Amino acid sequence: MAKMEVKTSLLDNMIGVGDMVLLEPLNEETFINNLKKRFDHNEIYTYIGSVVISVNPYRSLPIYSPEKVEDYRNRNFYELSPHIFALSDEAYRSLRDQDKDQCILITGESGAGKTEASKLVMSYVAAVCGKGAEVNQVKEQLLQSNPVLEAFGNAKTVRNDNSSRFGKYMDIEFDFKGDPLGGVISNYLLEKSRVVKQPRGERNFHVFYQLLSGASEELLHKLKLERDFSRYNYLSLDSAKVNGVDDAANFRTVRNAMQIVGFMDHEAESVLEVVAAVLKLGNIEFKPESRVNGLDESKIKDKNELKEICELTGIDQSVLERAFSFRTVEAKQEKVSTTLNVAQAYYARDALAKNLYSRLFSWLVNRINESIKAQTKVRKKVMGVLDIYGFEIFEDNSFEQFIINYCNEKLQQIFIELTLKEEQEEYIREDIEWTHIDYFNNAIICDLIENNTNGILAMLDEECLRPGTVTDETFLEKLNQVCATHQHFESRMSKCSRFLNDTSLPHSCFRIQHYAGKVLYQVEGFVDKNNDLLYRDLSQAMWKAGHALIKSLFPEGNPAKINLKRPPTAGSQFKASVATLMKNLQTKNPNYIRCIKPNDKKAAHIFSESLVCHQIRYLGLLENVRVRRAGYAFRQAYEPCLERYKMLCKQTWPHWKGPARSGVEVLFNELEIPVEEYSFGRSKIFIRNPRTLFKLEDLRKQRLEDLATLIQKIYRGWKCRTHFLLMKKSQIVIAAWYRRYAQQKRYQQIKSSALVIQSYIRGWKSRKILRELKHQKRCKEAATTIAAYWHGTQVRREYRKFFRANAGKKIYEFTLQRIVQKYFLEMKNKMPSLSPIDKNWPSRPYLFLDSTHKELKRIFHLWRCKKYRDQFTDQQKLIYEEKLEASELFKDKKALYPSSVGQPFQGAYLEINKNPKYKKLKDSIEEKIIIAEVVNKINRANGKSTSRIFLLTNNNLLLADQKSGQIKSEVPLVDVTKVSMSSQNDGFFAVHLKEGSEAASKGDFLFSSDHLIEMATKLYRTTLSQTKQKLNIEISDEFLVQFRQDKVCVKFIQGSQKNGSVPTCKRKNNRLLEVAVP
Repeated sequence: MAKMEVKTSLLDNMIGVGDMVLLEPLNEETFINNLKKRFDHNEIYTYIGSVVISVNPYRSLPIYSPEKVEDYRNRNFYELSPHIFALSDEAYRSLRDQDKDQCILITGESGAGKTEASKLVMSYVAAVCGKGAEVNQVKEQLLQSNPVLEAFGNAKTVRNDNSSRFGKYMDIEFDFKGDPLGGVISNYLLEKSRVVKQPRGERNFHVFYQLLSGASEELLHKLKLERDFSRYNYLSLDSAKVNGVDDAANFRTVRNAMQIVGFMDHEAESVLEVVAAVLKLGNIEFKPESRVNGLDESKIKDKNELKEICELTGIDQSVLERAFSFRTVEAKQEKVSTTLNVAQAYYARDALAKNLYSRLFSWLVNRINESIKAQTKVRKKVMGVLDIYGFEIFEDNSFEQFIINYCNEKLQQIFIELTLKEEQEEYIREDIEWTHIDYFNNAIICDLIENNTNGILAMLDEECLRPGTVTDETFLEKLNQVCATHQHFESRMSKCSRFLNDTSLPHSCFRIQHYAGKVLYQVEGFVDKNNDLLYRDLSQAMWKAGHALIKSLFPEGNPAKINLKRPPTAGSQFKASVATLMKNLQTKNPNYIRCIKPNDKKAAHIFSESLVCHQIRYLGLLENVRVRRAGYAFRQAYEPCLERYKMLCKQTWPHWKGPARSGVEVLFNELEIPVEEYSFGRSKIFIRNPRTLFKLEDLRKQRLEDLATLIQKIYRGWKCRTHFLLMKKSQIVIAAWYRRYAQQKRYQQIKSSALVIQSYIRGWKSRKILRELKHQKRCKEAATTIAAYWHGTQVRREYRKFFRANAGKKIYEFTLQRIVQKYFLEMKNKMPSLSPIDKNWPSRPYLFLDSTHKELKRIFHLWRCKKYRDQFTDQQKLIYEEKLEASELFKDKKALYPSSVGQPFQGAYLEINKNPKYKKLKDSIEEKIIIAEVVNKINRANGKSTSRIFLLTNNNLLLADQKSGQIKSEVPLVDVTKVSMSSQNDGFFAVHLKEGSEAASKGDFLFSSDHLIEMATKLYRTTLSQTKQKLNIEISDEFLVQFRQDKVCVKFIQGSQKNGSVPTCKRKNNRLLEVAVP
């Protein structure tokens, strides 16, 4: 069904006229109205014969899907509605099947959609040609060359956000099967002046903005660039950001495309380095400086930019600086060096930037060609795609517009020639008499521009090469002398008197009447732009670069290959390129796409009739239609013609048995169409006037309506009969099924009723039996109860005399016994855990058991504490005793205590028994060592600390050197009188010695330790064990210590210390030692 919905002819369901050749009446107004009508209905493509007109919709349309590609694949050109895919398919099939080289010429002004059209052509060809790994790689490389060339050759203009600023011609090469083998790209006239200056509202080439937006910080640092656009003089800021354009994402796309095309990593880096160098060239500024001889010369203001450029390019800084300040002119054996003033220095800088970028672009094209060129040497078929600038008419037109319009004149010339040639060949092929067609031949305009003796380009070259003072004014004077009498040349200063009073023609301009209209050219800049002069000093400086790519771009800078001959001018180079292009196009079968821009706002759904009219005129579309209609307006092969119109004749409807041509002859005779309105060719019918075709279409439409009515009548009768027979058959089936259903339902009702009756009878019987059984059970229970009561009465009568005296007491004791028994049984099930710290206990059930409940709780707690203690080893008991002792001594007194609770007391921290370093120390001590720890002993003189080994035995306290293990002091425990410490979170403590003892000769000891609580506790317990006296533990933030003959106050203060959380000790004077605790 989907296939039937596809249009089978260009004439079906037409919106307006799909082919302008059929437009009636033909004039400018009807032409524009037809385009507008189709544009409003999203029909952006219209034909002029085999030429496709494309109107830019400025939005995405769902007409380029893979399904559309399949629709147009292998279809006749006029079989479906106009589309660029139809032209692409026609060109590809002619190349593949008929072995004809093809070229597709895409023209139109900036913003008309030429670049997008060329992409669509290439994507269609890529979709319909063969598959395979190698073929897919070639297709991918051909398609990915576009993003690279667009980045370096396209820019945002006021008319187009992605305007191609160069002409591109790509030859795609195919093998005999029609599979792509490779391609060759040619570029024409890159607008390199855009590098140094852009009109208001426009941007420089895309790559500059993409690099700054999308490059990583590391890459920017390597290229010595910053992300801020305003840092670079060559970048316009008023339109640096373009709505809907992500420069960062496009940069990643370009890098990926370069990789796919075949650029090596070092090549891509070299290209970006050249781009960075061009950007930084714009930041070089000059200042004037007067010399002794009175001449002005220029100097670079800030040499930092120059230094970075030289680092990027590998050029000696002094060489490049001199090239910007001096110019050397060589003539035979003489060399003359002159200084450059500021204006000349800026000219040299910009000329270098333009040449560097232009040559880089040419190198890119050549490098892409190396990657995409065909690898095999077999015979190739070629399809060329030409995407080149359209005719340009601006307010200010200069040298660039002049040569662009010259190129369009040549394309118009070849278009007319090839179109007429194609028409003539078809007439001859079909054996139709050829009649001469009058048309405007623009060869006279081409001759005015390109004539080798008195053409404008020849005179411009002659003026550039002439010795003496050469200016744009002298060039214009020469034009006025030579071209004054030419009918397409106009100048206010020419000898022709008719322009002397023409105020629309300024004195410094000349006007050429092109095929598309008159264009006024400003002569200013023609000579300089044609010269395209780069000073030899700069070329030689570039050749000396250490950067391989830059060096290869300036081969003329090689001193060994100095050529004093003047390089060819820009005009002559472009003229030669255009001649080569025209020669190439003439060898191929042409296909044309004319692109039109509907409005200047780049907005969808807006159709400016005045703007479109202007483009129709300069594209010569009406002229094209007239050429096409000069003979026969419409032609069609006999088979599709007969198939389309056979219903108009009884003899040919519904089937014609015989040759198609005979059928068409019978058809046209039956319709009485005048003989002069058509002609029979070998394979086609030719119709002279579109009115005849439209008459045929009207007759066909009326006949189709009649046939539709007949088909509807027959179909309705068949449908009604079929419906009746179906209803009759259905009625019989339904009646049979209903009778069956009714019997089944009646049977189910009878069955259901029987089951209900059965269930009621069974229920009645069951209830009767249940009543009898219940009666028997009640009788039996009643007899048992009566017997029990009777036996009880007999017993009570016999024993009543024994119960009366002790009944109350016994009942009380029994009740109390039962309550206590119940209490203990419940307590058994509610016992708490055996953990000594579990304080849970069941609640008291009765008040009279209160004392018992408390006593049980006490006994249970003592019992489970004993069970818990019985689990301890002797060592654990000792540890807990020490912990308990520490709690009694320091809890709520010393701030350091809480942090020591969770730390076990180890005592021997140094492991003297295992460490061979302390073997001598171990041998000198015979007693058991209780504590072995490194402490900081506070120097009595200055408060500084020294590491000492603190040893506590059963009878002595020893201090030893940490490094050597030599014992420094030995104090008997009986000489220790007191231990003093602060209440704060520090490890300082003082050991007070008995006055007059041998150990107290130097005074008391002041220590600092991380294990203060453990050391003080063990010292206290050991002293108590040995001397049977409690050691005095004094906790105070101020206490006195004896240092030799002086008593010194140790004072603890709070404060923020430089050492972080470490307390510091400082001797303030002879009487004060201050300890700062954080």
